[in-house]
Amino acid sequence: MIEDKGNISDGYHTFTELYEHRHLLFIALMHSHSHISWRANNHSDGTMYSGWFVAGMHLPTGDISYHLPISMWERLDHSLIKTTNKAPIWDGHNATDVLIRLTHWIENQQVF
Repeated sequence: MIEDKGNISDGYHTFTELYEHRHLLFIALMHSHSHISWRANNHSDGTMYSGWFVAGMHLPTGDISYHLPISMWERLDHSLIKTTNKAPIWDGHNATDVLIRLTHWIENQQVF
């Protein structure tokens, strides 16, 4: 029998814990930059994975997005984050693009 991959650990955290951290950190980032953030019930073509929604940010360096568990939808309530039924049209970004876009955006942020 194959072990649930979410329970695989590096000795400190399980995959499930690490994904929960990523989800919450992305939500916190969206709250701190609500003017460029969005969430949607569906992809731009109207499809969606059961139990998930899509959220993203329009960074000056390019769009980034993640699928988040529907259980986290309410964590974006009561904010200025744009909410729509369909996400913006996906520009084709992948995991590497997200890392590059985030890195370039961070490097160009003003430090106060």
